[in-house]
Amino acid sequence: MKTGIIVFAHGSSVESANDAVRRVASDLASAGGHELVEAAFLEGGTPTLFQAAGRLYEAGVRRIIVVPYFLTLGLHIQRDLPRIAAGIASVHPDVRLHITPPLDGHPALGEILLDRVRQAVNAPGCEL
Repeated sequence: MKTGIIVFAHGSSVESANDAVRRVASDLASAGGHELVEAAFLEGGTPTLFQAAGRLYEAGVRRIIVVPYFLTLGLHIQRDLPRIAAGIASVHPDVRLHITPPLDGHPALGEILLDRVRQAVNAPGCEL
């Protein structure tokens, strides 16, 4: 079964922020050796999650892994994402959707924050 991945972010009216999400999706594709990876946005960017799923479907994908690029299990993940997923399932009933947890709770997140602190501590002019 052909698998596609969607990195799903909130989206922004600042296009460089959306481009950053697209780079994350591209990096994910390269690092994991995945051919079919899309970035998608809830609002403020294109494509939408529904559109990205449609693109993958047209490419022959029948299993889609949605990776929420959100820190916590907030309202968009609890309310909006299931609603959109249900819409995708109604249009493409032969697609298996798997939605991963958001970033919160992943063990690497603490290390990322610690790395940011180290960078700040070592920056010129930083006083503690």
